[in-house]
Amino acid sequence: MTDPYSQANELLDVVNINDCVVGQATRGEIHEKGLLHRASHVFLFNSTGNIYVQRRSQWKDRHPLKLDSSAAGHVDTGETYFEAAERELHEELGIRPGLVAALSVLACPKTDNEHVVLFEAHSDLPPIPNQDEILEGVFMDPTQLSHLMRKDPDDFVPAFVLLWDLYMKSRSK
Repeated sequence: MTDPYSQANELLDVVNINDCVVGQATRGEIHEKGLLHRASHVFLFNSTGNIYVQRRSQWKDRHPLKLDSSAAGHVDTGETYFEAAERELHEELGIRPGLVAALSVLACPKTDNEHVVLFEAHSDLPPIPNQDEILEGVFMDPTQLSHLMRKDPDDFVPAFVLLWDLYMKSRSK
């Protein structure tokens, strides 16, 4: 299998701290220079309340083989956060359930300098993981996921840990 993530020349929007577009740069340049950019994440739940967690492919240029959100990815130039979330969920898991915005996070080191909007989705359709992007995935009990994150945070993408913590706090209010 070739490396599907040699997308260093993919053009993305560069944004400022207020999430306003200030230019474009390649994905490689953005990551190399730590420029602010955008990403969408999706938490997919089934009817029993379990969340789908994926282990990223070894081909990923950032955080390979780490546990991550159900689906996630950069917001392409000219694309909205919602459009990116829909696209990523279909590309990574082969499904198109409805999405609801859950929360947003300003760019920071834990998000790899990405402004992030998190979406929530619910479906009992079986995900079909894209093997170029996902090594494996499983539905997990939220309590079990929280326990695993506390026990071994280095096995997770830092943005996922941050988003999960904020999501759980927002649900307990």
